[in-house]
Amino acid sequence: MPDQLQQSVDFKPAEEILQSFGNLNHDKLIPLLQKIQEVYGYLPVPVLSWMSKKTGIPESRMHGVITFYSQFYTEPHGRHTIRCCEGTACHVKGSPRIADRIIEELNVKPGETTKDMRFTFETVACLGTCFLAPVMMVNNDYYGQLTADKVAPILKNYT
Repeated sequence: MPDQLQQSVDFKPAEEILQSFGNLNHDKLIPLLQKIQEVYGYLPVPVLSWMSKKTGIPESRMHGVITFYSQFYTEPHGRHTIRCCEGTACHVKGSPRIADRIIEELNVKPGETTKDMRFTFETVACLGTCFLAPVMMVNNDYYGQLTADKVAPILKNYT
């Protein structure tokens, strides 16, 4: 790993997290990753590499977990995450128009974060709320029976 990457990351929070876990084993990997992400806002690769060396948990195992679970991010993420459902019920009831409006309002594509780090926009296969179709989530808040015209007023509530 290049030295410049290590220098750009503060490892003190990672050290504190590691100490708080005490005797660390593979069973605690997901909670460890969740805590790192909670503190840093994402999972910085240099921190993962450092953690691997300190814990003996292979980086490949960490990355396997990170790529399996959609809750984990290895890139900086916005303060608010917007998830637009693309499931069948939502698609039929207009989710493509909802996604288009989000793209238009925020000037980002799915998977991108706004330049001000306010929002990250994601499309998902299903939010499990078909009865609300079309639906989007902002953080843990569900917004159902949406129209494109409702998107901007909803987003203005998140600073």
